[in-house]
Amino acid sequence: MAADNDASAAGDPAACISPPSAGAEGRALLRPSSSVSAISDDDEAGFEERAFEPAEKVVVSVSGDADEERRFYASGGGRAPPFSWRKLWLFMGPGYLMSIAFVDPGNIEGDLQAGATAGGSLLWLLLWSTAMGLLVQLLAARLGVATGRHLAELCRDEYPDWARRALWLMAEVALVSADIQEVIGSAIAIKILSNGLLPIWAGVVITALDCFVFLSLENYGVRKLEALFAVLITTMACTFAWMFVETKPRGKDLIIGLLVPKLESKTIKQAVGLVGSVITPHNVFLHSALVQSRKIDQENEYEVREALRYYSIESTMALVVPFMINLFVTTVFAKGFYGTKEADNIGLENAGKYLHEKFGGDFFPVLYIWGVGLLAAGTSSTITGTYAGQFIMGGFLNWRVKKWLRALITRSFAIVPTIIVALYFNTSDSALDVLNEWLNVLQSIQIPFSLIPLVTLVSKEEVMGVFKIGAVTKVSHKYSCPLYISRLFISQPNYRDIASWTAASVPIVINSYMLLDFFSSETGGLLSTSALCVAMVAYTMFILYLMFRPTGFSNRSTTGINNFT
Repeated sequence: MAADNDASAAGDPAACISPPSAGAEGRALLRPSSSVSAISDDDEAGFEERAFEPAEKVVVSVSGDADEERRFYASGGGRAPPFSWRKLWLFMGPGYLMSIAFVDPGNIEGDLQAGATAGGSLLWLLLWSTAMGLLVQLLAARLGVATGRHLAELCRDEYPDWARRALWLMAEVALVSADIQEVIGSAIAIKILSNGLLPIWAGVVITALDCFVFLSLENYGVRKLEALFAVLITTMACTFAWMFVETKPRGKDLIIGLLVPKLESKTIKQAVGLVGSVITPHNVFLHSALVQSRKIDQENEYEVREALRYYSIESTMALVVPFMINLFVTTVFAKGFYGTKEADNIGLENAGKYLHEKFGGDFFPVLYIWGVGLLAAGTSSTITGTYAGQFIMGGFLNWRVKKWLRALITRSFAIVPTIIVALYFNTSDSALDVLNEWLNVLQSIQIPFSLIPLVTLVSKEEVMGVFKIGAVTKVSHKYSCPLYISRLFISQPNYRDIASWTAASVPIVINSYMLLDFFSSETGGLLSTSALCVAMVAYTMFILYLMFRPTGFSNRSTTGINNFT
């Protein structure tokens, strides 16, 4: 990985300007964006919004680190930091908060509908879509670790004011859409566990309040909040695993579903929903901020490479659990309802009732097991949604307000419309299904506005330094070194770059298909069709702008590189 990205001393722009030592030059291009934040137009660095204050960060250094760091630099940066289980434990946490978005109530509903409608034939797609989601999250972690800033903060500097505000609005819409699903999922679980005594709107209010209670754990340290999420995700895993065991699925069907790709025309809609639900726009912003909860010196190449290594391992381990939970849910509903008349009518609201009628339960009724798992999924995802909202609002707008106030603002953005929606749609199961369909569409529309900036930024040397994923050498008109110019047209294939753009393109293409299919069936008449066409043209133009706008992290990035030299 390091060999693909490290610039040699002979070809660096810094070498053309001044003749520093090779070691100093390597440090100069390590993270040029650090000086960008130091000279931000918004205000001075001391007042710039931060994901975590220095006192809040977890110390990850252990005894022996100084010796290993000396060996690393003595080898010219080619010696990989040694693996340590103790250090992995210190880095564990952010990935598990990130993984919650893979098992939120919207995903759970997509799983159960895929299982009931398509059986186990889409399990292979679940596996590969999870792998694609992992790649996107690894890019988000790489961006946060290498720059010391999260995606929303970097977008604030990368794009002009109008584009920045548009991206912020899109992120907030995606967050509110996801939050409504998550809060209503928790409210449905509360209704199940209370035997129907508490209506949906009461569950919404309870969920809003318990979110603040759980977030208050952060005042006692981020590790306490991470421990809470470990408990919640373990609860989900145990409840859905219990259901999986109780339904006794056939192992042969499970293996075939995972290994043999199969897609029928009647299951395309479920397949599109399954892939689309993996990429949650606000989760990309969240993970790039969460990785900054560890104390890492972005000017120290050894520490950055070490953090990237452990976060890669941690994120991969963290997503194994959500994949198994999604697998359990899909398999349970495939076993119980595939090919039945109930298959087309199952949603979050009535899934517990159908499970109870089908499987019952002797000692532990499956209805309440389902309710506990759904409550854990909804509660954990609403907390991470509020957490993500704080980073999104603070990063884009550079708000320096107290965390409890920022949490209150971001929670109100979602809770007020959720209560209105709950009261309006709490008339029938079909009404909630229609609501969920529209919310999925709203989130799908926002996907390009998190993925394109992410892949663009993580590919830019001006932002990432030697940790960029792209291998194409860029040049500025300010540099005139002949040796550097000779490398301008020399590029080599970089599979990380190809895979990253592929991972970004697949959900965008899939969701474009879903959006066209949805709107073509929902719109009719000249006026609505014309309005849709205008909106699609504006939408497409903005995406093309994000993809093909002139490169360069603004003039401040060049100043930052020069300051290092």
